[in-house]
Amino acid sequence: MTMKKLVFATLMAFGASASPLMAGEMVGPGVISTGLQETSVAITADGNTLYFMLSDMGETDDTIMVSHKKGKTWGKPEVAPFSGLWHDSEPALSPDGKRLYFVSNRPPHPGDKSVTASMSGHEFTGKNLWYVQAKAGGGWDAPVHVDGAMNDGAMIYNPSVATSGNIYFSAHRPDSGKAYQIYVARRTGDGYATPELVPLGDVANNRMDPAVDPAERFIVYAGNEGDSLGRADLYIAFHQADGSWGKPEHLGGDINSKSLENAPSLGHAFGELYLSSDRGTEVAFPKKQDTAASLQARLSGPMNGSRNLWRFDIADVLRAHGIDH
Repeated sequence: MTMKKLVFATLMAFGASASPLMAGEMVGPGVISTGLQETSVAITADGNTLYFMLSDMGETDDTIMVSHKKGKTWGKPEVAPFSGLWHDSEPALSPDGKRLYFVSNRPPHPGDKSVTASMSGHEFTGKNLWYVQAKAGGGWDAPVHVDGAMNDGAMIYNPSVATSGNIYFSAHRPDSGKAYQIYVARRTGDGYATPELVPLGDVANNRMDPAVDPAERFIVYAGNEGDSLGRADLYIAFHQADGSWGKPEHLGGDINSKSLENAPSLGHAFGELYLSSDRGTEVAFPKKQDTAASLQARLSGPMNGSRNLWRFDIADVLRAHGIDH
């Protein structure tokens, strides 16, 4: 598919077509997906409320936003009621919609300092796992810190929750090698067991941003298994009958590009996949003579190389592996 056709696809309204999204479509062009950085979709079961992360280009100022669908279009995003004070990012809803997990540098307990982390002698903003519980009448309770070994090292990113209560996430831990890897913390009563490395291959390869199937039949993640087209691509691995994970497969079609693809999440429709990508409009030279107005519009628009939210359909990939619902 040419970039020209890809750009055309972004002009479609979200949800405007019921046909398979083989080429993908941008989510809320100009409203949700803008010239800033948008990543990490968490969408409610009815498809009418969408949480995501909005940040500056350097991702030094992350905030969780929420948008509500009005007809077939998305409304102007607002800061989620539990966000806006700290470095909050990567929202993820539990399959039943009763909890929304996210990561933050906010102090874990009253009187604590904000969370920092260190790696290779460098100190930076750390992240711990938190959640908010849905209120019976709507809205969310106050954020709750998830205590335990899951937050060891203060480098936990992109939580994804299975129906079992198991939480998958990416982190750098003692057994990660030099890169980041994907872990699972299994639900045990009211808490979680010590996180286990999800064995997807050589730990020399970087693996981030897991999106686990609620039934844990497969997992989609961002990384580079040696055949990435860009800085990171999306891969899928399937749970085998013996409990192991199959060899990761590079997702085909237009899901991956020479740009960065990351932060996948699963929608509620069968095969629905959301992701973040910084693919942009290709400019051929000599270009049409720009004016100040046309240049400003292009460089500040969604396709300016910032990360945007996209929606794809991987139903055919799942069916090829015997998954049909």
